[in-house]
Amino acid sequence: SSWVLLIQIDLTQTLSSSARRQITNTVKDKQKLFQEDNGMPIHLKGGSKDALLYRATMTLTVFGIGYVVYELLTAAMPRKS
Repeated sequence: SSWVLLIQIDLTQTLSSSARRQITNTVKDKQKLFQEDNGMPIHLKGGSKDALLYRATMTLTVFGIGYVVYELLTAAMPRKS
């Protein structure tokens, strides 16, 4: 029972004394980038990663809508046997 207490004390000291990683604040830079009036749509101002994500989303959306329309038409016109 006393060794459990020692392990708990050791873990507490290890966790509380570990060095914290400093994170740089980039909010001002991001605000400047996204508020800049350069005629570019807001969803593409993040760069190539945003453009790729946008295109993939639009592609999946178009194919999804096409598939739904196909399935609805198939369900609306039953096969003649």
